[in-house]
Amino acid sequence: MRVILVGSPRDRARLRSQLDGTSIEIIGEVVSAADARRPGMDADAIMMAGPDADPRGTAGLGDDDDAAYAEPLTTRENQVLVLLAEGLPNKAIADALGISDQTVKFHVASIAGKLGAVNRTDTVRRAIRRGLIAL
Repeated sequence: MRVILVGSPRDRARLRSQLDGTSIEIIGEVVSAADARRPGMDADAIMMAGPDADPRGTAGLGDDDDAAYAEPLTTRENQVLVLLAEGLPNKAIADALGISDQTVKFHVASIAGKLGAVNRTDTVRRAIRRGLIAL
């Protein structure tokens, strides 16, 4: 998967190190989401690199259903989330990441729990609203 990292240089460096050794190819890095959407940036996804202190960034502030979100996602959960947002089933996510489909199922449940989501679609919706991923 080809992604563009968005965020401050420090946050992008942190995320870049977390993605090292994965099947995710970083094709660009920019400061703002608007820059990531400019012509010529042909990526499969945009990953928002936020500070550790507030993994929601500013996207989720003020949303009632986001109030309970506090625990950041792990590196592997972020990887699973990106593939989940592409609409891949657990088996395809497992193959892409070199893990078992049962492990993917565990990660999806953990992500949904951390985001307060009720299903896969709600998980992706909440992740987008919080700026964890961008499509």
